[in-house]
Amino acid sequence: MDLVAIKRHIRRNTLAYVAILPMAFTVIVAYMGTMFWSVRLSFTSSRMLPKYDFVGLSQYERLFETSRWVTSLENLLIIAFLFLAICFVLGFLLSIFIDQKIKAESFFRTIFLFPYAMSFIVTGLVWQWIFNPQLGIQSAMRSLGWESFTFDWIVNPDMVLYTVIIAAVWQGSGLVMALLLAGLRGIDEDLWKATKIDGIPTWRVYVSIILPMLRPMIITTVVLLSISIIKMYDVVVAMTLGGPGVASEVPAKFIMDNLFERANIGIATAASTVMLTTVLCLIAPFIYTNYIKKQGR
Repeated sequence: MDLVAIKRHIRRNTLAYVAILPMAFTVIVAYMGTMFWSVRLSFTSSRMLPKYDFVGLSQYERLFETSRWVTSLENLLIIAFLFLAICFVLGFLLSIFIDQKIKAESFFRTIFLFPYAMSFIVTGLVWQWIFNPQLGIQSAMRSLGWESFTFDWIVNPDMVLYTVIIAAVWQGSGLVMALLLAGLRGIDEDLWKATKIDGIPTWRVYVSIILPMLRPMIITTVVLLSISIIKMYDVVVAMTLGGPGVASEVPAKFIMDNLFERANIGIATAASTVMLTTVLCLIAPFIYTNYIKKQGR
């Protein structure tokens, strides 16, 4: 593009550039500025108030020597594996179900996607009531005559993490369904006719042919779900407050507690920097595959 064409492009899009300035300013100052400021504070000895000295990696050493932080990372790994696996399988099955051109398709699609429209706070409160031994499933079953029925996962340190996973899957599987359904609707009908003529079993078509074709949708789904896992805070606070003890502690809650309750800015920013690095590691392959690599062809 020559200089004349560039000037013409700028004149034609001047209003668009002016309109985007407030958002660009917000991104640069409010988002990126605070992000770099937080990273900077993670290398200081800040406690209740920010300091601007330099202590190297001492905050990170203290962080990974804290058993509560290590427990939160272990919990996050368990949540990540089970949440991603169950959400993807359930969402894929729901998308296949709706893709069969069933009656009342719009109704079922809305029902499956509705939980994703709810906030994590609402989701957490709903499932907290369901799992509460005094109010939910256990109470309902005992009122029906099963006096010895016990379902106390939410107060059981060994099982509480799975209650959080169930609530998160209930909310997130609808997103997977919507994204994969969009991919399924883009597959040519001739492909299905050809597989039927060849006598290929339906399950084999989905596993060997359809899933590879849905790769862009799958990558998008994994990235979105992974970021939501790393940011998971609301549902944990609403359901368990990280308890019993630290059995359902997650990194986001650890950061918020140290920042606002324990007045330990150094540890909080160090932990948030670790999570920021994790998010960047998740996003980088997605950006490279879908933008940089394609443009380089």
